[in-house]
Amino acid sequence: MKNTALIITSIAADTHPVLKQFAAETKVHGVSFVMIGDTKSPAQFALDGCDFYSIARQKDLVFKLAHDLPYKHYARKNLGYLIAIQNGADIIIETDDDNIPLADFWQPRCRAKQARVLKNTGWTNVYQYFSDINIWPRGFALEELQEPLPSLPGLSSLDCPVQQGLADDNPDVDAIYRLTQPLPVQFNKFDNVALGDQAICPFNSQNTTWFKEAFALLYLPSFCSFRMTDIWRSFIAQRILWTCGWTVLFHNSTVRQERNDHSLMGDFKDEISGYTNNLEIMQTLNQLDLVPGKEAIPSNLLRCYQAMVEKKFIEADELPLVEAWLHDLKALGHSG
Repeated sequence: MKNTALIITSIAADTHPVLKQFAAETKVHGVSFVMIGDTKSPAQFALDGCDFYSIARQKDLVFKLAHDLPYKHYARKNLGYLIAIQNGADIIIETDDDNIPLADFWQPRCRAKQARVLKNTGWTNVYQYFSDINIWPRGFALEELQEPLPSLPGLSSLDCPVQQGLADDNPDVDAIYRLTQPLPVQFNKFDNVALGDQAICPFNSQNTTWFKEAFALLYLPSFCSFRMTDIWRSFIAQRILWTCGWTVLFHNSTVRQERNDHSLMGDFKDEISGYTNNLEIMQTLNQLDLVPGKEAIPSNLLRCYQAMVEKKFIEADELPLVEAWLHDLKALGHSG
């Protein structure tokens, strides 16, 4: 797994069993492991195989974004992406400290895939292709849950620079699901499913692989709900992927989640902005006249966030952070 980096943000101690497992297994597989801490991180953290960035160490980074990002926020993970890019990564894998890697997690990552490709299907609940139960991913537009599942075509060869792996046991579902439906869940094994132009499904930051040409799309927004940051990123990423003729791929579970403690009603409150806006956000993004081609990814990213601010989905303070992100990418020689 040459030139591959694993990125996690966590405030856990260096004795955390999942972090220790990742540190040990990244060493075995030749993957660099960058962990971004926050203000609640322990004062002392030393884990062999893990390159830990405390707040003090983050302040020494040359990135403009390092001085602008708010504290106590998941979006500080953006610094991990920039560090990986600075270190020459061609592939970035991201996950969280409550996702335990299965054996297949460590298989080499490849952009070229065989998958069943859907286009022009609108909101498409990909989880249903991998399960016999009524399940949907966090961020899926509730208004679209009753729509019939599109039939899948046969396998095709395609280029997938963004790939979402599922998670067994405690998958990434919303608070409504957790409050009303049984867990744990084991997904069925199934063929890869890829979504192209005008086929929409949210994806998360819990088991996701990004290839170099799509790195600019990694940006996580800060001025929105914590529960929406990776979801709204996925909407913007999908909209821009379409301009490049690319797809986002969903594949079998390669992690199982033992979820950290959460207040489900707290999650519900933090997800209300998604429940009420996800459908309109994609409608807004669809209406944008974006420039085709990978060279336009940075300008398209900024345009998407400008639209999100204009519609008041995200606070205006987000725009300087997006500009700082693009500035740092350009300084690293990565302009899209």
